[in-house]
Amino acid sequence: MSLITLSNIELSFGADPILDQANLIIESGDRLGLIGRNGAGKSSLLKVIGGEVTIDGGERKVQQNTVISRLIQEVPEHSEHTVGSLVALGNADVGQILSDYYRHPSDELQFAITDADGWVVDQDVKRVCSQFELDPSHLINDLSGGRKRRALVAQAMVSNPDVLLLDEPTNHLDIDSIEWLESLISNLRCAQVIISHDRRFIDATCQHIIELDRGQLTRYPGNYSQYLKLKQKADEEEDRANKKFDKKLAQEEVWIRKGIQARRTRNEGRVRALKRMRDERRQRRERMGTAQFSLQKAQQSGKIVIETKDLSHDYGNGPVINALSTRILRGDRVGLIGPNGCGKSTLIKLLTGELEPSQGRCKIGSNVEVAYLDQYRSAIKDSLSVQDNVSGETEITINGQRKHILGYLQEFLFTPARARAPAAKLSGGERNRLLLAKLFTRSFNLLVLDEPTNDLDFETLELLEQRLLEFEGTLLLVSHDRAFLDNVVTNTLAFEGQGRVREYVGGFSDWLEQRPSATASAGEEPLAIKEPLAGKEPSAAKKPSTNKKPSNSEKPHSQQPARTKLSYKLQRELDALPAEIERLEQRIAELSEQMFAPEFYAQPQVEISQHANTLKEAQAALEACFERWETLENG
Repeated sequence: MSLITLSNIELSFGADPILDQANLIIESGDRLGLIGRNGAGKSSLLKVIGGEVTIDGGERKVQQNTVISRLIQEVPEHSEHTVGSLVALGNADVGQILSDYYRHPSDELQFAITDADGWVVDQDVKRVCSQFELDPSHLINDLSGGRKRRALVAQAMVSNPDVLLLDEPTNHLDIDSIEWLESLISNLRCAQVIISHDRRFIDATCQHIIELDRGQLTRYPGNYSQYLKLKQKADEEEDRANKKFDKKLAQEEVWIRKGIQARRTRNEGRVRALKRMRDERRQRRERMGTAQFSLQKAQQSGKIVIETKDLSHDYGNGPVINALSTRILRGDRVGLIGPNGCGKSTLIKLLTGELEPSQGRCKIGSNVEVAYLDQYRSAIKDSLSVQDNVSGETEITINGQRKHILGYLQEFLFTPARARAPAAKLSGGERNRLLLAKLFTRSFNLLVLDEPTNDLDFETLELLEQRLLEFEGTLLLVSHDRAFLDNVVTNTLAFEGQGRVREYVGGFSDWLEQRPSATASAGEEPLAIKEPLAGKEPSAAKKPSTNKKPSNSEKPHSQQPARTKLSYKLQRELDALPAEIERLEQRIAELSEQMFAPEFYAQPQVEISQHANTLKEAQAALEACFERWETLENG
């Protein structure tokens, strides 16, 4: 059943429309991931769906009695609310009266609630708080960031919505809280539209992807991983169609310039067709390019970048860091994992020499040049323009080459007009790109990134991953983006409660496999959903795959079960498997790419079948290699 229908919607705040004859249908039970470039208008679209902004054209239809609720993006700071008073605000009818009553009870408010039949909502507030394991009487300011987010979700759910709109729900959440939210969304019965730049979160929660691109909405079946394959094919088809159109237009332009025969009566139709083609070409909105930034090269640091011995720090209420001994070498990419408030930022300050330890020592190696991107984005001054935030000069030097500041900022997708605009007008993703642009004007060999992925669009996020993998220096990375950690880091420092910090080989998925037990990590207990909350039947939560290519890196002996030593022949076989797996993966990619080519199916049927059989054989061989590798690894 269609709950909300958007037909030929138009919305514009500037030169290019945000929505240009856009269409969307939201049905009962839909779980839709809304994706698009920074500044494309995703948040504005959510407000159109929720009826919060007036559209310029088109039609918005909502099924009678459909309740729409939106999870607000910002966690309250310095709020006087209790959990109960904040949650109550989610009810549009009597929520404000009930919220005032929770904070400042009075006979007048009690009578007003009775007159508005508000005690039913009071029961809803208590029920939702119980389901989310929240105490209605607790002050919001006393809660951790994760529990504040729970309270906001409870606020969105108290009205028992049919459609739930979530705008960047994972921002500033730690990994435990993100996994709790994944579990919650999988158990909700209502339709959902989710904006998120967390690829694994979108993969785990969404059944369809809605892409907002150049004012148009396109629906793709499946999760984000499936969308990537379909999107690549759609882009290739669009490019072919545009090239064909442009070639035809060029031919017609040559024809019109030939002269007198173009003005004959019998050719007037062709002239009118050319005019229509010119109009169509002028109106075409090209796909926005991708960011093309690079990192500055600096003098190489010493082999040992940071070394700690029994490093400890205490703020007076128990150890934040307790006796950490570790060594970070040149080229290491180290991820820091732990719940909000556990001490990750403190550890960064200790490792970079910004903070003196309470006990133990931290030695920083020779020729270390540090660049630091902090999670609070304090380096951006809203009163300055984008270009003045990066440099007060018109030219800057990047890797020995002089560049105009506007040209440099275009590599970070800032148009000249946007580069001259005040930083205060930037979206969250644009602010992150500005900070990266400012940071990368410097040379460094130790890069510290504290939550760099918040609000970055997928293309910029993937480019940042690529640049970090190419970076020859050392990286310290604080992130709650599990896919980003898996793709970038080589080692992990995990906070596991009471100041204990343990070192593991690999990224987030490797830490999950190696840690002593799932209950060892510190932080909030994950929320167990006791019953479905609204709408359709619950579905099982999808869990991200942790399959990884084999690595020759050894895991710590304390984390590995004892196994029988392999014979020389078997060890040789094991050592050769990673290269064979890589060869098969490349072969499979080549065969698959050939099948996507438009001319592939013009071949005789026997050649198509032979190609398909070759692909199946390569896939089977790859599976056999993985199984053999696992057998040999386990002894």
